[in-house]
Amino acid sequence: MLSVFDIFKIGIGPSSSHTVGPMRIAHRFIKGAHQTGVLKNAAKIQIDLHGSLALTGVGHGSDKACILGLMGFAPDTTDPDEAEKVFFKAKKTAKITLKSKLNDVGHAVDFDFTNDIRLRGDIIPTVHPNEMRLVLYDADDAVLLDETYYSVGGGFIASAKQLLKKSKDDLIDLPVSGVYKFGSARGLLNIAKEEGISIADIIMCNEDSRRPREQTHERLDHIWHVMNECMERGLRQEGMLPGGLEVMRRAPGLMQKLREAPLANEREQLFDWLNVYAMAVNEENAAGGRVVTAPTNGAAGIIPSVLRHYCVDGGEANFSHIRTFLLTAAGVGMLYKQRASISGAEMGCQGEVGVACSMAAAGLAAVWGGTPGQVEHAAEIGMEHNLGLTCDPVGGLVQIPCIERNAIGAVKAVNAARLALRASDSHKVSLDQVIETMRQTGLDMSRKYKETSEGGLAVNVVEC
Repeated sequence: MLSVFDIFKIGIGPSSSHTVGPMRIAHRFIKGAHQTGVLKNAAKIQIDLHGSLALTGVGHGSDKACILGLMGFAPDTTDPDEAEKVFFKAKKTAKITLKSKLNDVGHAVDFDFTNDIRLRGDIIPTVHPNEMRLVLYDADDAVLLDETYYSVGGGFIASAKQLLKKSKDDLIDLPVSGVYKFGSARGLLNIAKEEGISIADIIMCNEDSRRPREQTHERLDHIWHVMNECMERGLRQEGMLPGGLEVMRRAPGLMQKLREAPLANEREQLFDWLNVYAMAVNEENAAGGRVVTAPTNGAAGIIPSVLRHYCVDGGEANFSHIRTFLLTAAGVGMLYKQRASISGAEMGCQGEVGVACSMAAAGLAAVWGGTPGQVEHAAEIGMEHNLGLTCDPVGGLVQIPCIERNAIGAVKAVNAARLALRASDSHKVSLDQVIETMRQTGLDMSRKYKETSEGGLAVNVVEC
């Protein structure tokens, strides 16, 4: 039962799976404790991060996200500056106030940041690589609540029961009459052909079953505004990114050079503008800023970059094109989420940058007037040439190679859309086939190359 706004969610950086997901899990845990009446008896809480959440947790801000979630913060409404102040105050006082809502009085408990949040990278989860366990105790150390959840990519969270439950089918389904049901790209194309409508129209009709269309338009426009605000912040902010790698922000300087340089040829302009927009978003994400998962934080710069370059003219946004782009891209993203995964810890970076590239290619092809078949082809090309892409963040930070990788992904997405629209005959590889190939590749990939910082650049680049 996926919606456009499941694929595009507002959160904070630097990671949807390691920041947004843990924050949501912690928030859900405290909300459950409040609803069952055990929160008032709490004297201690302990958090264990397992697998990838532990191995890259500090660099990805997982520890901070957990504390914020316990204190009532939600990713889509969190002010990064306020969150930073609250977190450091909690560390200084060694106390946190457990809240099911941010404006609640809450229940204060002592919290030992050394012993009460444990990074257990030695524990290799069997259900999903991003495992998180929370235990609530009373004053006598009796367990009040003990739950384990998983952050499964893109800010999605699930219990073991949910992940292990066998699906009846692969349909992206809604229990509403008249809604278009599809579980594959082929199914999506069949609907488009039978009804004589676009992929964006199909997705919009499904959204109509949830809310009035005007509200969907408002929310889509808001998603774009948040993306654009993130870009604008990234283009203004200078200095060094946090975390210890001493990576300097480059987007403002690149933007200044672009503005001062005489007009270059079209290809150079294309590369330069896509690069600077994508890097602005991902530098802001690396700094813990407010971003839109598209479909993840680690790949958040690709779609905004392509949108800004092709759907904004002279500072004026073409909202009709932006909506078409986002609806189409979300339809493709749903297929990856449903049939494979968008988790870097499960699929490697092909599940993040690769999926974002595929989504952006599809969205741009639609804006350029491509047929549903050409849109599907663009999405297929976008992923085909990202297959096998590893997730090997240096120092566990979403900086190297993540920031530049988004710039490259944006350029690839545009090229994929161009190739698809200029193809003279039908293509040999379908989107369904490439999604299944990505899934199989991810399963075969060594865990060293899947967001653990145990292989690739993460071990061959000396940290500053």
